[in-house]
Amino acid sequence: MNPDESLKAKLYDHCLEYASGRLQSIRSAMETARESANDDSKSSAGDKHETGRSMAQLEQEKLSGQLLEAEKLLQALNHIERGKTASAISHGSLICTDKGNYFLSISAGKLLIDGEVYFAVSPASPIGAVLGQLKDQRAFNFNGQSYRIKKVC
Repeated sequence: MNPDESLKAKLYDHCLEYASGRLQSIRSAMETARESANDDSKSSAGDKHETGRSMAQLEQEKLSGQLLEAEKLLQALNHIERGKTASAISHGSLICTDKGNYFLSISAGKLLIDGEVYFAVSPASPIGAVLGQLKDQRAFNFNGQSYRIKKVC
């Protein structure tokens, strides 16, 4: 495995860990909300019972939406062709610029790999949308700043 492939594998693994952790956290919160709703249903305090039940239901609905979003993160990662190296920018590319390094994958934020900072960005994010449209260009502007692409892999 060449150094670029190894680095991309590490970035991918960090993103996978981020998405999996988020999914697990949401599932745990859903279970807690479900238990809370079950406990409230055992109460016989009238209006208080209905309010608690409604709040628990709203929490479960909110968490269901978050669960769908977390599952989409995993799906987006599954669409990345691992081991693929290309000079043109696409989903799964690592773009090294003079102002930062970007892994076009999911929005997982700042990642520190081997002492170097990388940003995992979604193609739907503002910087990800610009990067995704570049194809073979070696320079671009974003938020009033000029960027020079040093390497794409």
